[in-house]
Amino acid sequence: MSAVPDGIASADVIVWGEGDTFAQQIVTGRHRLKSDEPVSVGGTDTGPSPYDFLLAALGSRTSMTVGMYARKKNWPLERGTVWLRHSKTCAADCSECETREGMLDRIERDVRFEGPLSAEQHSRLLEIANMCPVHRTLTSEINIRTKFV
Repeated sequence: MSAVPDGIASADVIVWGEGDTFAQQIVTGRHRLKSDEPVSVGGTDTGPSPYDFLLAALGSRTSMTVGMYARKKNWPLERGTVWLRHSKTCAADCSECETREGMLDRIERDVRFEGPLSAEQHSRLLEIANMCPVHRTLTSEINIRTKFV
């Protein structure tokens, strides 16, 4: 992986790529990652797509949040598994959506809680999954400020 380009050194995450490819280098703390697009859309498939990373963030934080809650309550959660899918859908086809025009992003999240949990514990853990910080970020108003440096 090539060196971090000159510029802002105090960012939480730094991402860069060459202009002739989708492949990106990512540095977050001491971790080095790659992102790309699948070959089917012009990438070289050298890493997960940006949406794969978005889903991974939601899934990992969902599992962490549920696990933390179960530990706090001393509940017998043995494993939490989260499956996620991202798609685009027509707003007009979404009966539960406020937006009626254009395209919407849809994330489907399936969860499984393993262990000798009661029905009430399963139900509460599902509620807790919807309170995960990344879920709340993605479902709230987001303000992104971009500036040239």
